[in-house]
Amino acid sequence: MVKRTFDVFCVCCALLVLGLPLAVVAVALRLTGEGEIFYGQERIGRGGRPFRILKFATMLKNSPHLSGGDITVKGDPRILPVGRFLRKTKINELPQLFNVLLGDMSLIGYRPLTPRVAALFPQGYWSELSDIRPGLSGIGSIVFRDEERLLSASSDRERLYSEVIVPYKAALELWYARHQSFWLDLKLIALTVVAILKPNMVADRWFSDLPQAPSAVRNRIPQHQH
Repeated sequence: MVKRTFDVFCVCCALLVLGLPLAVVAVALRLTGEGEIFYGQERIGRGGRPFRILKFATMLKNSPHLSGGDITVKGDPRILPVGRFLRKTKINELPQLFNVLLGDMSLIGYRPLTPRVAALFPQGYWSELSDIRPGLSGIGSIVFRDEERLLSASSDRERLYSEVIVPYKAALELWYARHQSFWLDLKLIALTVVAILKPNMVADRWFSDLPQAPSAVRNRIPQHQH
């Protein structure tokens, strides 16, 4: 109950501050690209229930059916010009504040996945997360904040994603589920801001007991040497 109250309070404050900038982004999107402002996509939420996540439209409308599918890489040709800036700054995610207000999401939690990608995660993973809302941000989102660059450097993106990234993301999200607290959420909110302003920030300087990154990604995601 405390988490939900905190979410609603923070979102209301954020919308008061960000209302005008969000309106400017909406106008810019209407006048560029395909003229679409928002993009809705089915994601898996709390208890395995699907919901429609809201984002600013940064890619071609038919992107899920084009080459690449659910996986987006750095320099992806499906990304629209304005969309590149919105994705780099994570502004494209801000409409999810309304998902938080509706109760579909929380400020901090695991990253909500499409049904196809969710099926790649082990069943036990979803059992442990069944009572947790997906988050606008979270430890998995922070560690993999540059996932597009990581995937673009691989010659076999599907395999890298399913065999390396998915297991590591699952370990990170389960770490959150087992350690979740109001204090941890506050730290992750602060870390999200730091990660946006300082892309080379390393998460395990804040949390020494994070799961170890697999060797396939260890050299591509900033890691603090203990």
